[in-house]
Amino acid sequence: MSDTSPTNLVAEAFEAQRDRLRAVAYRMLGSHADAEDVVQEAWLRLSRQDPATIHNFAGWLTTVVGRISLDVLRSRQTHPEASYDDRLPDLVVTVDDGPAPEDDVALADSVGLALLVVLESLGPSERLAFVLHDLFAVPFNEIGQILGKSTDATKMLASRARRKVQATERPTVAGREQREVVQAFLAAAHRGDFEGLLRVLDPEVRLTVDTPDGVIVVLGATEVAAGAQHRLAAGAAARGRAVLVNGLPGFVSWREDGAPLSVLAFTVVDGRIAGIAVVIDPARLASMDLPDPG
Repeated sequence: MSDTSPTNLVAEAFEAQRDRLRAVAYRMLGSHADAEDVVQEAWLRLSRQDPATIHNFAGWLTTVVGRISLDVLRSRQTHPEASYDDRLPDLVVTVDDGPAPEDDVALADSVGLALLVVLESLGPSERLAFVLHDLFAVPFNEIGQILGKSTDATKMLASRARRKVQATERPTVAGREQREVVQAFLAAAHRGDFEGLLRVLDPEVRLTVDTPDGVIVVLGATEVAAGAQHRLAAGAAARGRAVLVNGLPGFVSWREDGAPLSVLAFTVVDGRIAGIAVVIDPARLASMDLPDPG
């Protein structure tokens, strides 16, 4: 016989919302671990709440997750030593089995690395307004209650955030074209073909390298191409394989002893590489769930 006690019904209702709440928190914070912590805190708050006082269960939980995420973002600003502002968002690496008919759908549904990087540049209030309204269709008046702002002020925050996102996030090309551009870049880097690199790099390309000593950012095609042979030479000489990183084309390389050497993630816009994220920090690589060298 099924358990229909109020406690069990609340738990079942929460589980039905968990994936969506995790998605909200991840887009707010750019970290799977932090998103899990936020969702768990939301459950603890729910367990202390009288269910009879909650009239819109999904809305109540979204509001709670929004408020907790906002507190985390503000805490990062207040305590720079705990800040994630210069960190790359979490990278999810999976084996790339080549183009498939469902590629376009999968890419459309994925959280693009470029979007997460742009979201990291927004202020906490802007990020909340944009994520909740534009990505999860939460009404402005409800978002305003979380922020303690009027509906009009909340709309302005979302509009400002939207302009920043749209200025950076242009439509990406289809999966097959993305792979071809990335392959051309890797081949040119391997050959030391400077002109070949320039042909596939967007003039305003952004290279972000996560090292043991912090994050290094290089801007512009000429600068990125000039450093590509040096930065990628070790990766090109070691064992490597094509992968998908957050749903987009990437590359993982390993040392001869099997230790991971680097993870590369590419954002391709209008047939050129607009962003490259590279992780070479051994600690970060060790924490990632990487495929076998193959």
